[in-house]
Amino acid sequence: MGDRIARSFVEDLATGLTTGVNANSSLPAASTIKIPVMVEVFRQMANGTIDLNTQMHLQPSDRDDGWGDLAYARTNTERSVEQLLRLMIDDSDNTATNMLIRLVGRQKVNETMGELGLRDTKLGDYIRSATDGIRYSLRSSPHDMVKLLDSIARRRLVDSWSSGEMLAILTGQTHNGLLPQPLPKKLQIAHKTGSLHDTLNDVGIVFRQNEPYVIAVMTTQLPSLPMGRRFIHAISKMTYDEFGRFATWREGEGLPAFALGMASPLAGTTSRSLAPDLQMWNAQDATALPTLPDAPQPDPGAPAPDPAEPPNN
Repeated sequence: MGDRIARSFVEDLATGLTTGVNANSSLPAASTIKIPVMVEVFRQMANGTIDLNTQMHLQPSDRDDGWGDLAYARTNTERSVEQLLRLMIDDSDNTATNMLIRLVGRQKVNETMGELGLRDTKLGDYIRSATDGIRYSLRSSPHDMVKLLDSIARRRLVDSWSSGEMLAILTGQTHNGLLPQPLPKKLQIAHKTGSLHDTLNDVGIVFRQNEPYVIAVMTTQLPSLPMGRRFIHAISKMTYDEFGRFATWREGEGLPAFALGMASPLAGTTSRSLAPDLQMWNAQDATALPTLPDAPQPDPGAPAPDPAEPPNN
């Protein structure tokens, strides 16, 4: 793999079993950091400080040209918190994100993530995609993202209503070229992507009918973004297929299926103890995971490569 970095973490929601590769590594979060911002918005709504109808007015300092129509809107353009949340997550609008960060406070986002036990997740600045500092100011890890999404999937983050609303927003994602691409087209996936010039991330909840799971794949220092896309596609497809086999094993062991509101993923079972870190893709060690391929040599007769990913989406 050389100096290319790829990290992943997955969790079976029915049993809570996990597996991953260097999942606690701090990496550029890019736009996956928008999930923590969303969580803080809902936390403050639950406290009664703001609500979905709270109106925000665009200020020049909110603008980021990296992605999103709001960057080109007129100063004082008005949007509700509800509209900004969907723009931030589903369209990955950076300016909408900056407006929400201004509303709830950057430090409050970090404090809440700390209280949730997310040690690698840091919102160090507003989103300024034109500067390379974004690599260092927006940080997270696959472990942190899976932990956050697990709480949302179990309707435990903030409260049941807030978790349900966050799930609905994440399911409306319009950037679906990474984790969802190799999976069945009608499969419901609540997820958020992130990209920089050498970074591709996708983190989400895959609602596989008999075995829903949480997955986070983060890559950086990529020679090309198409290489990162191929890698994430391979991890996503392999994970989906292995969870089909895992469902057969779980059912054979008499373990319950995932159910919202369970006090513990193993509550009420009498089966034998389970390994704390089951290798769900039948690997003896992490080397069985796909590795980032060497950059291919250009073929003069090949079609043009995919266009560059929009930054930080």
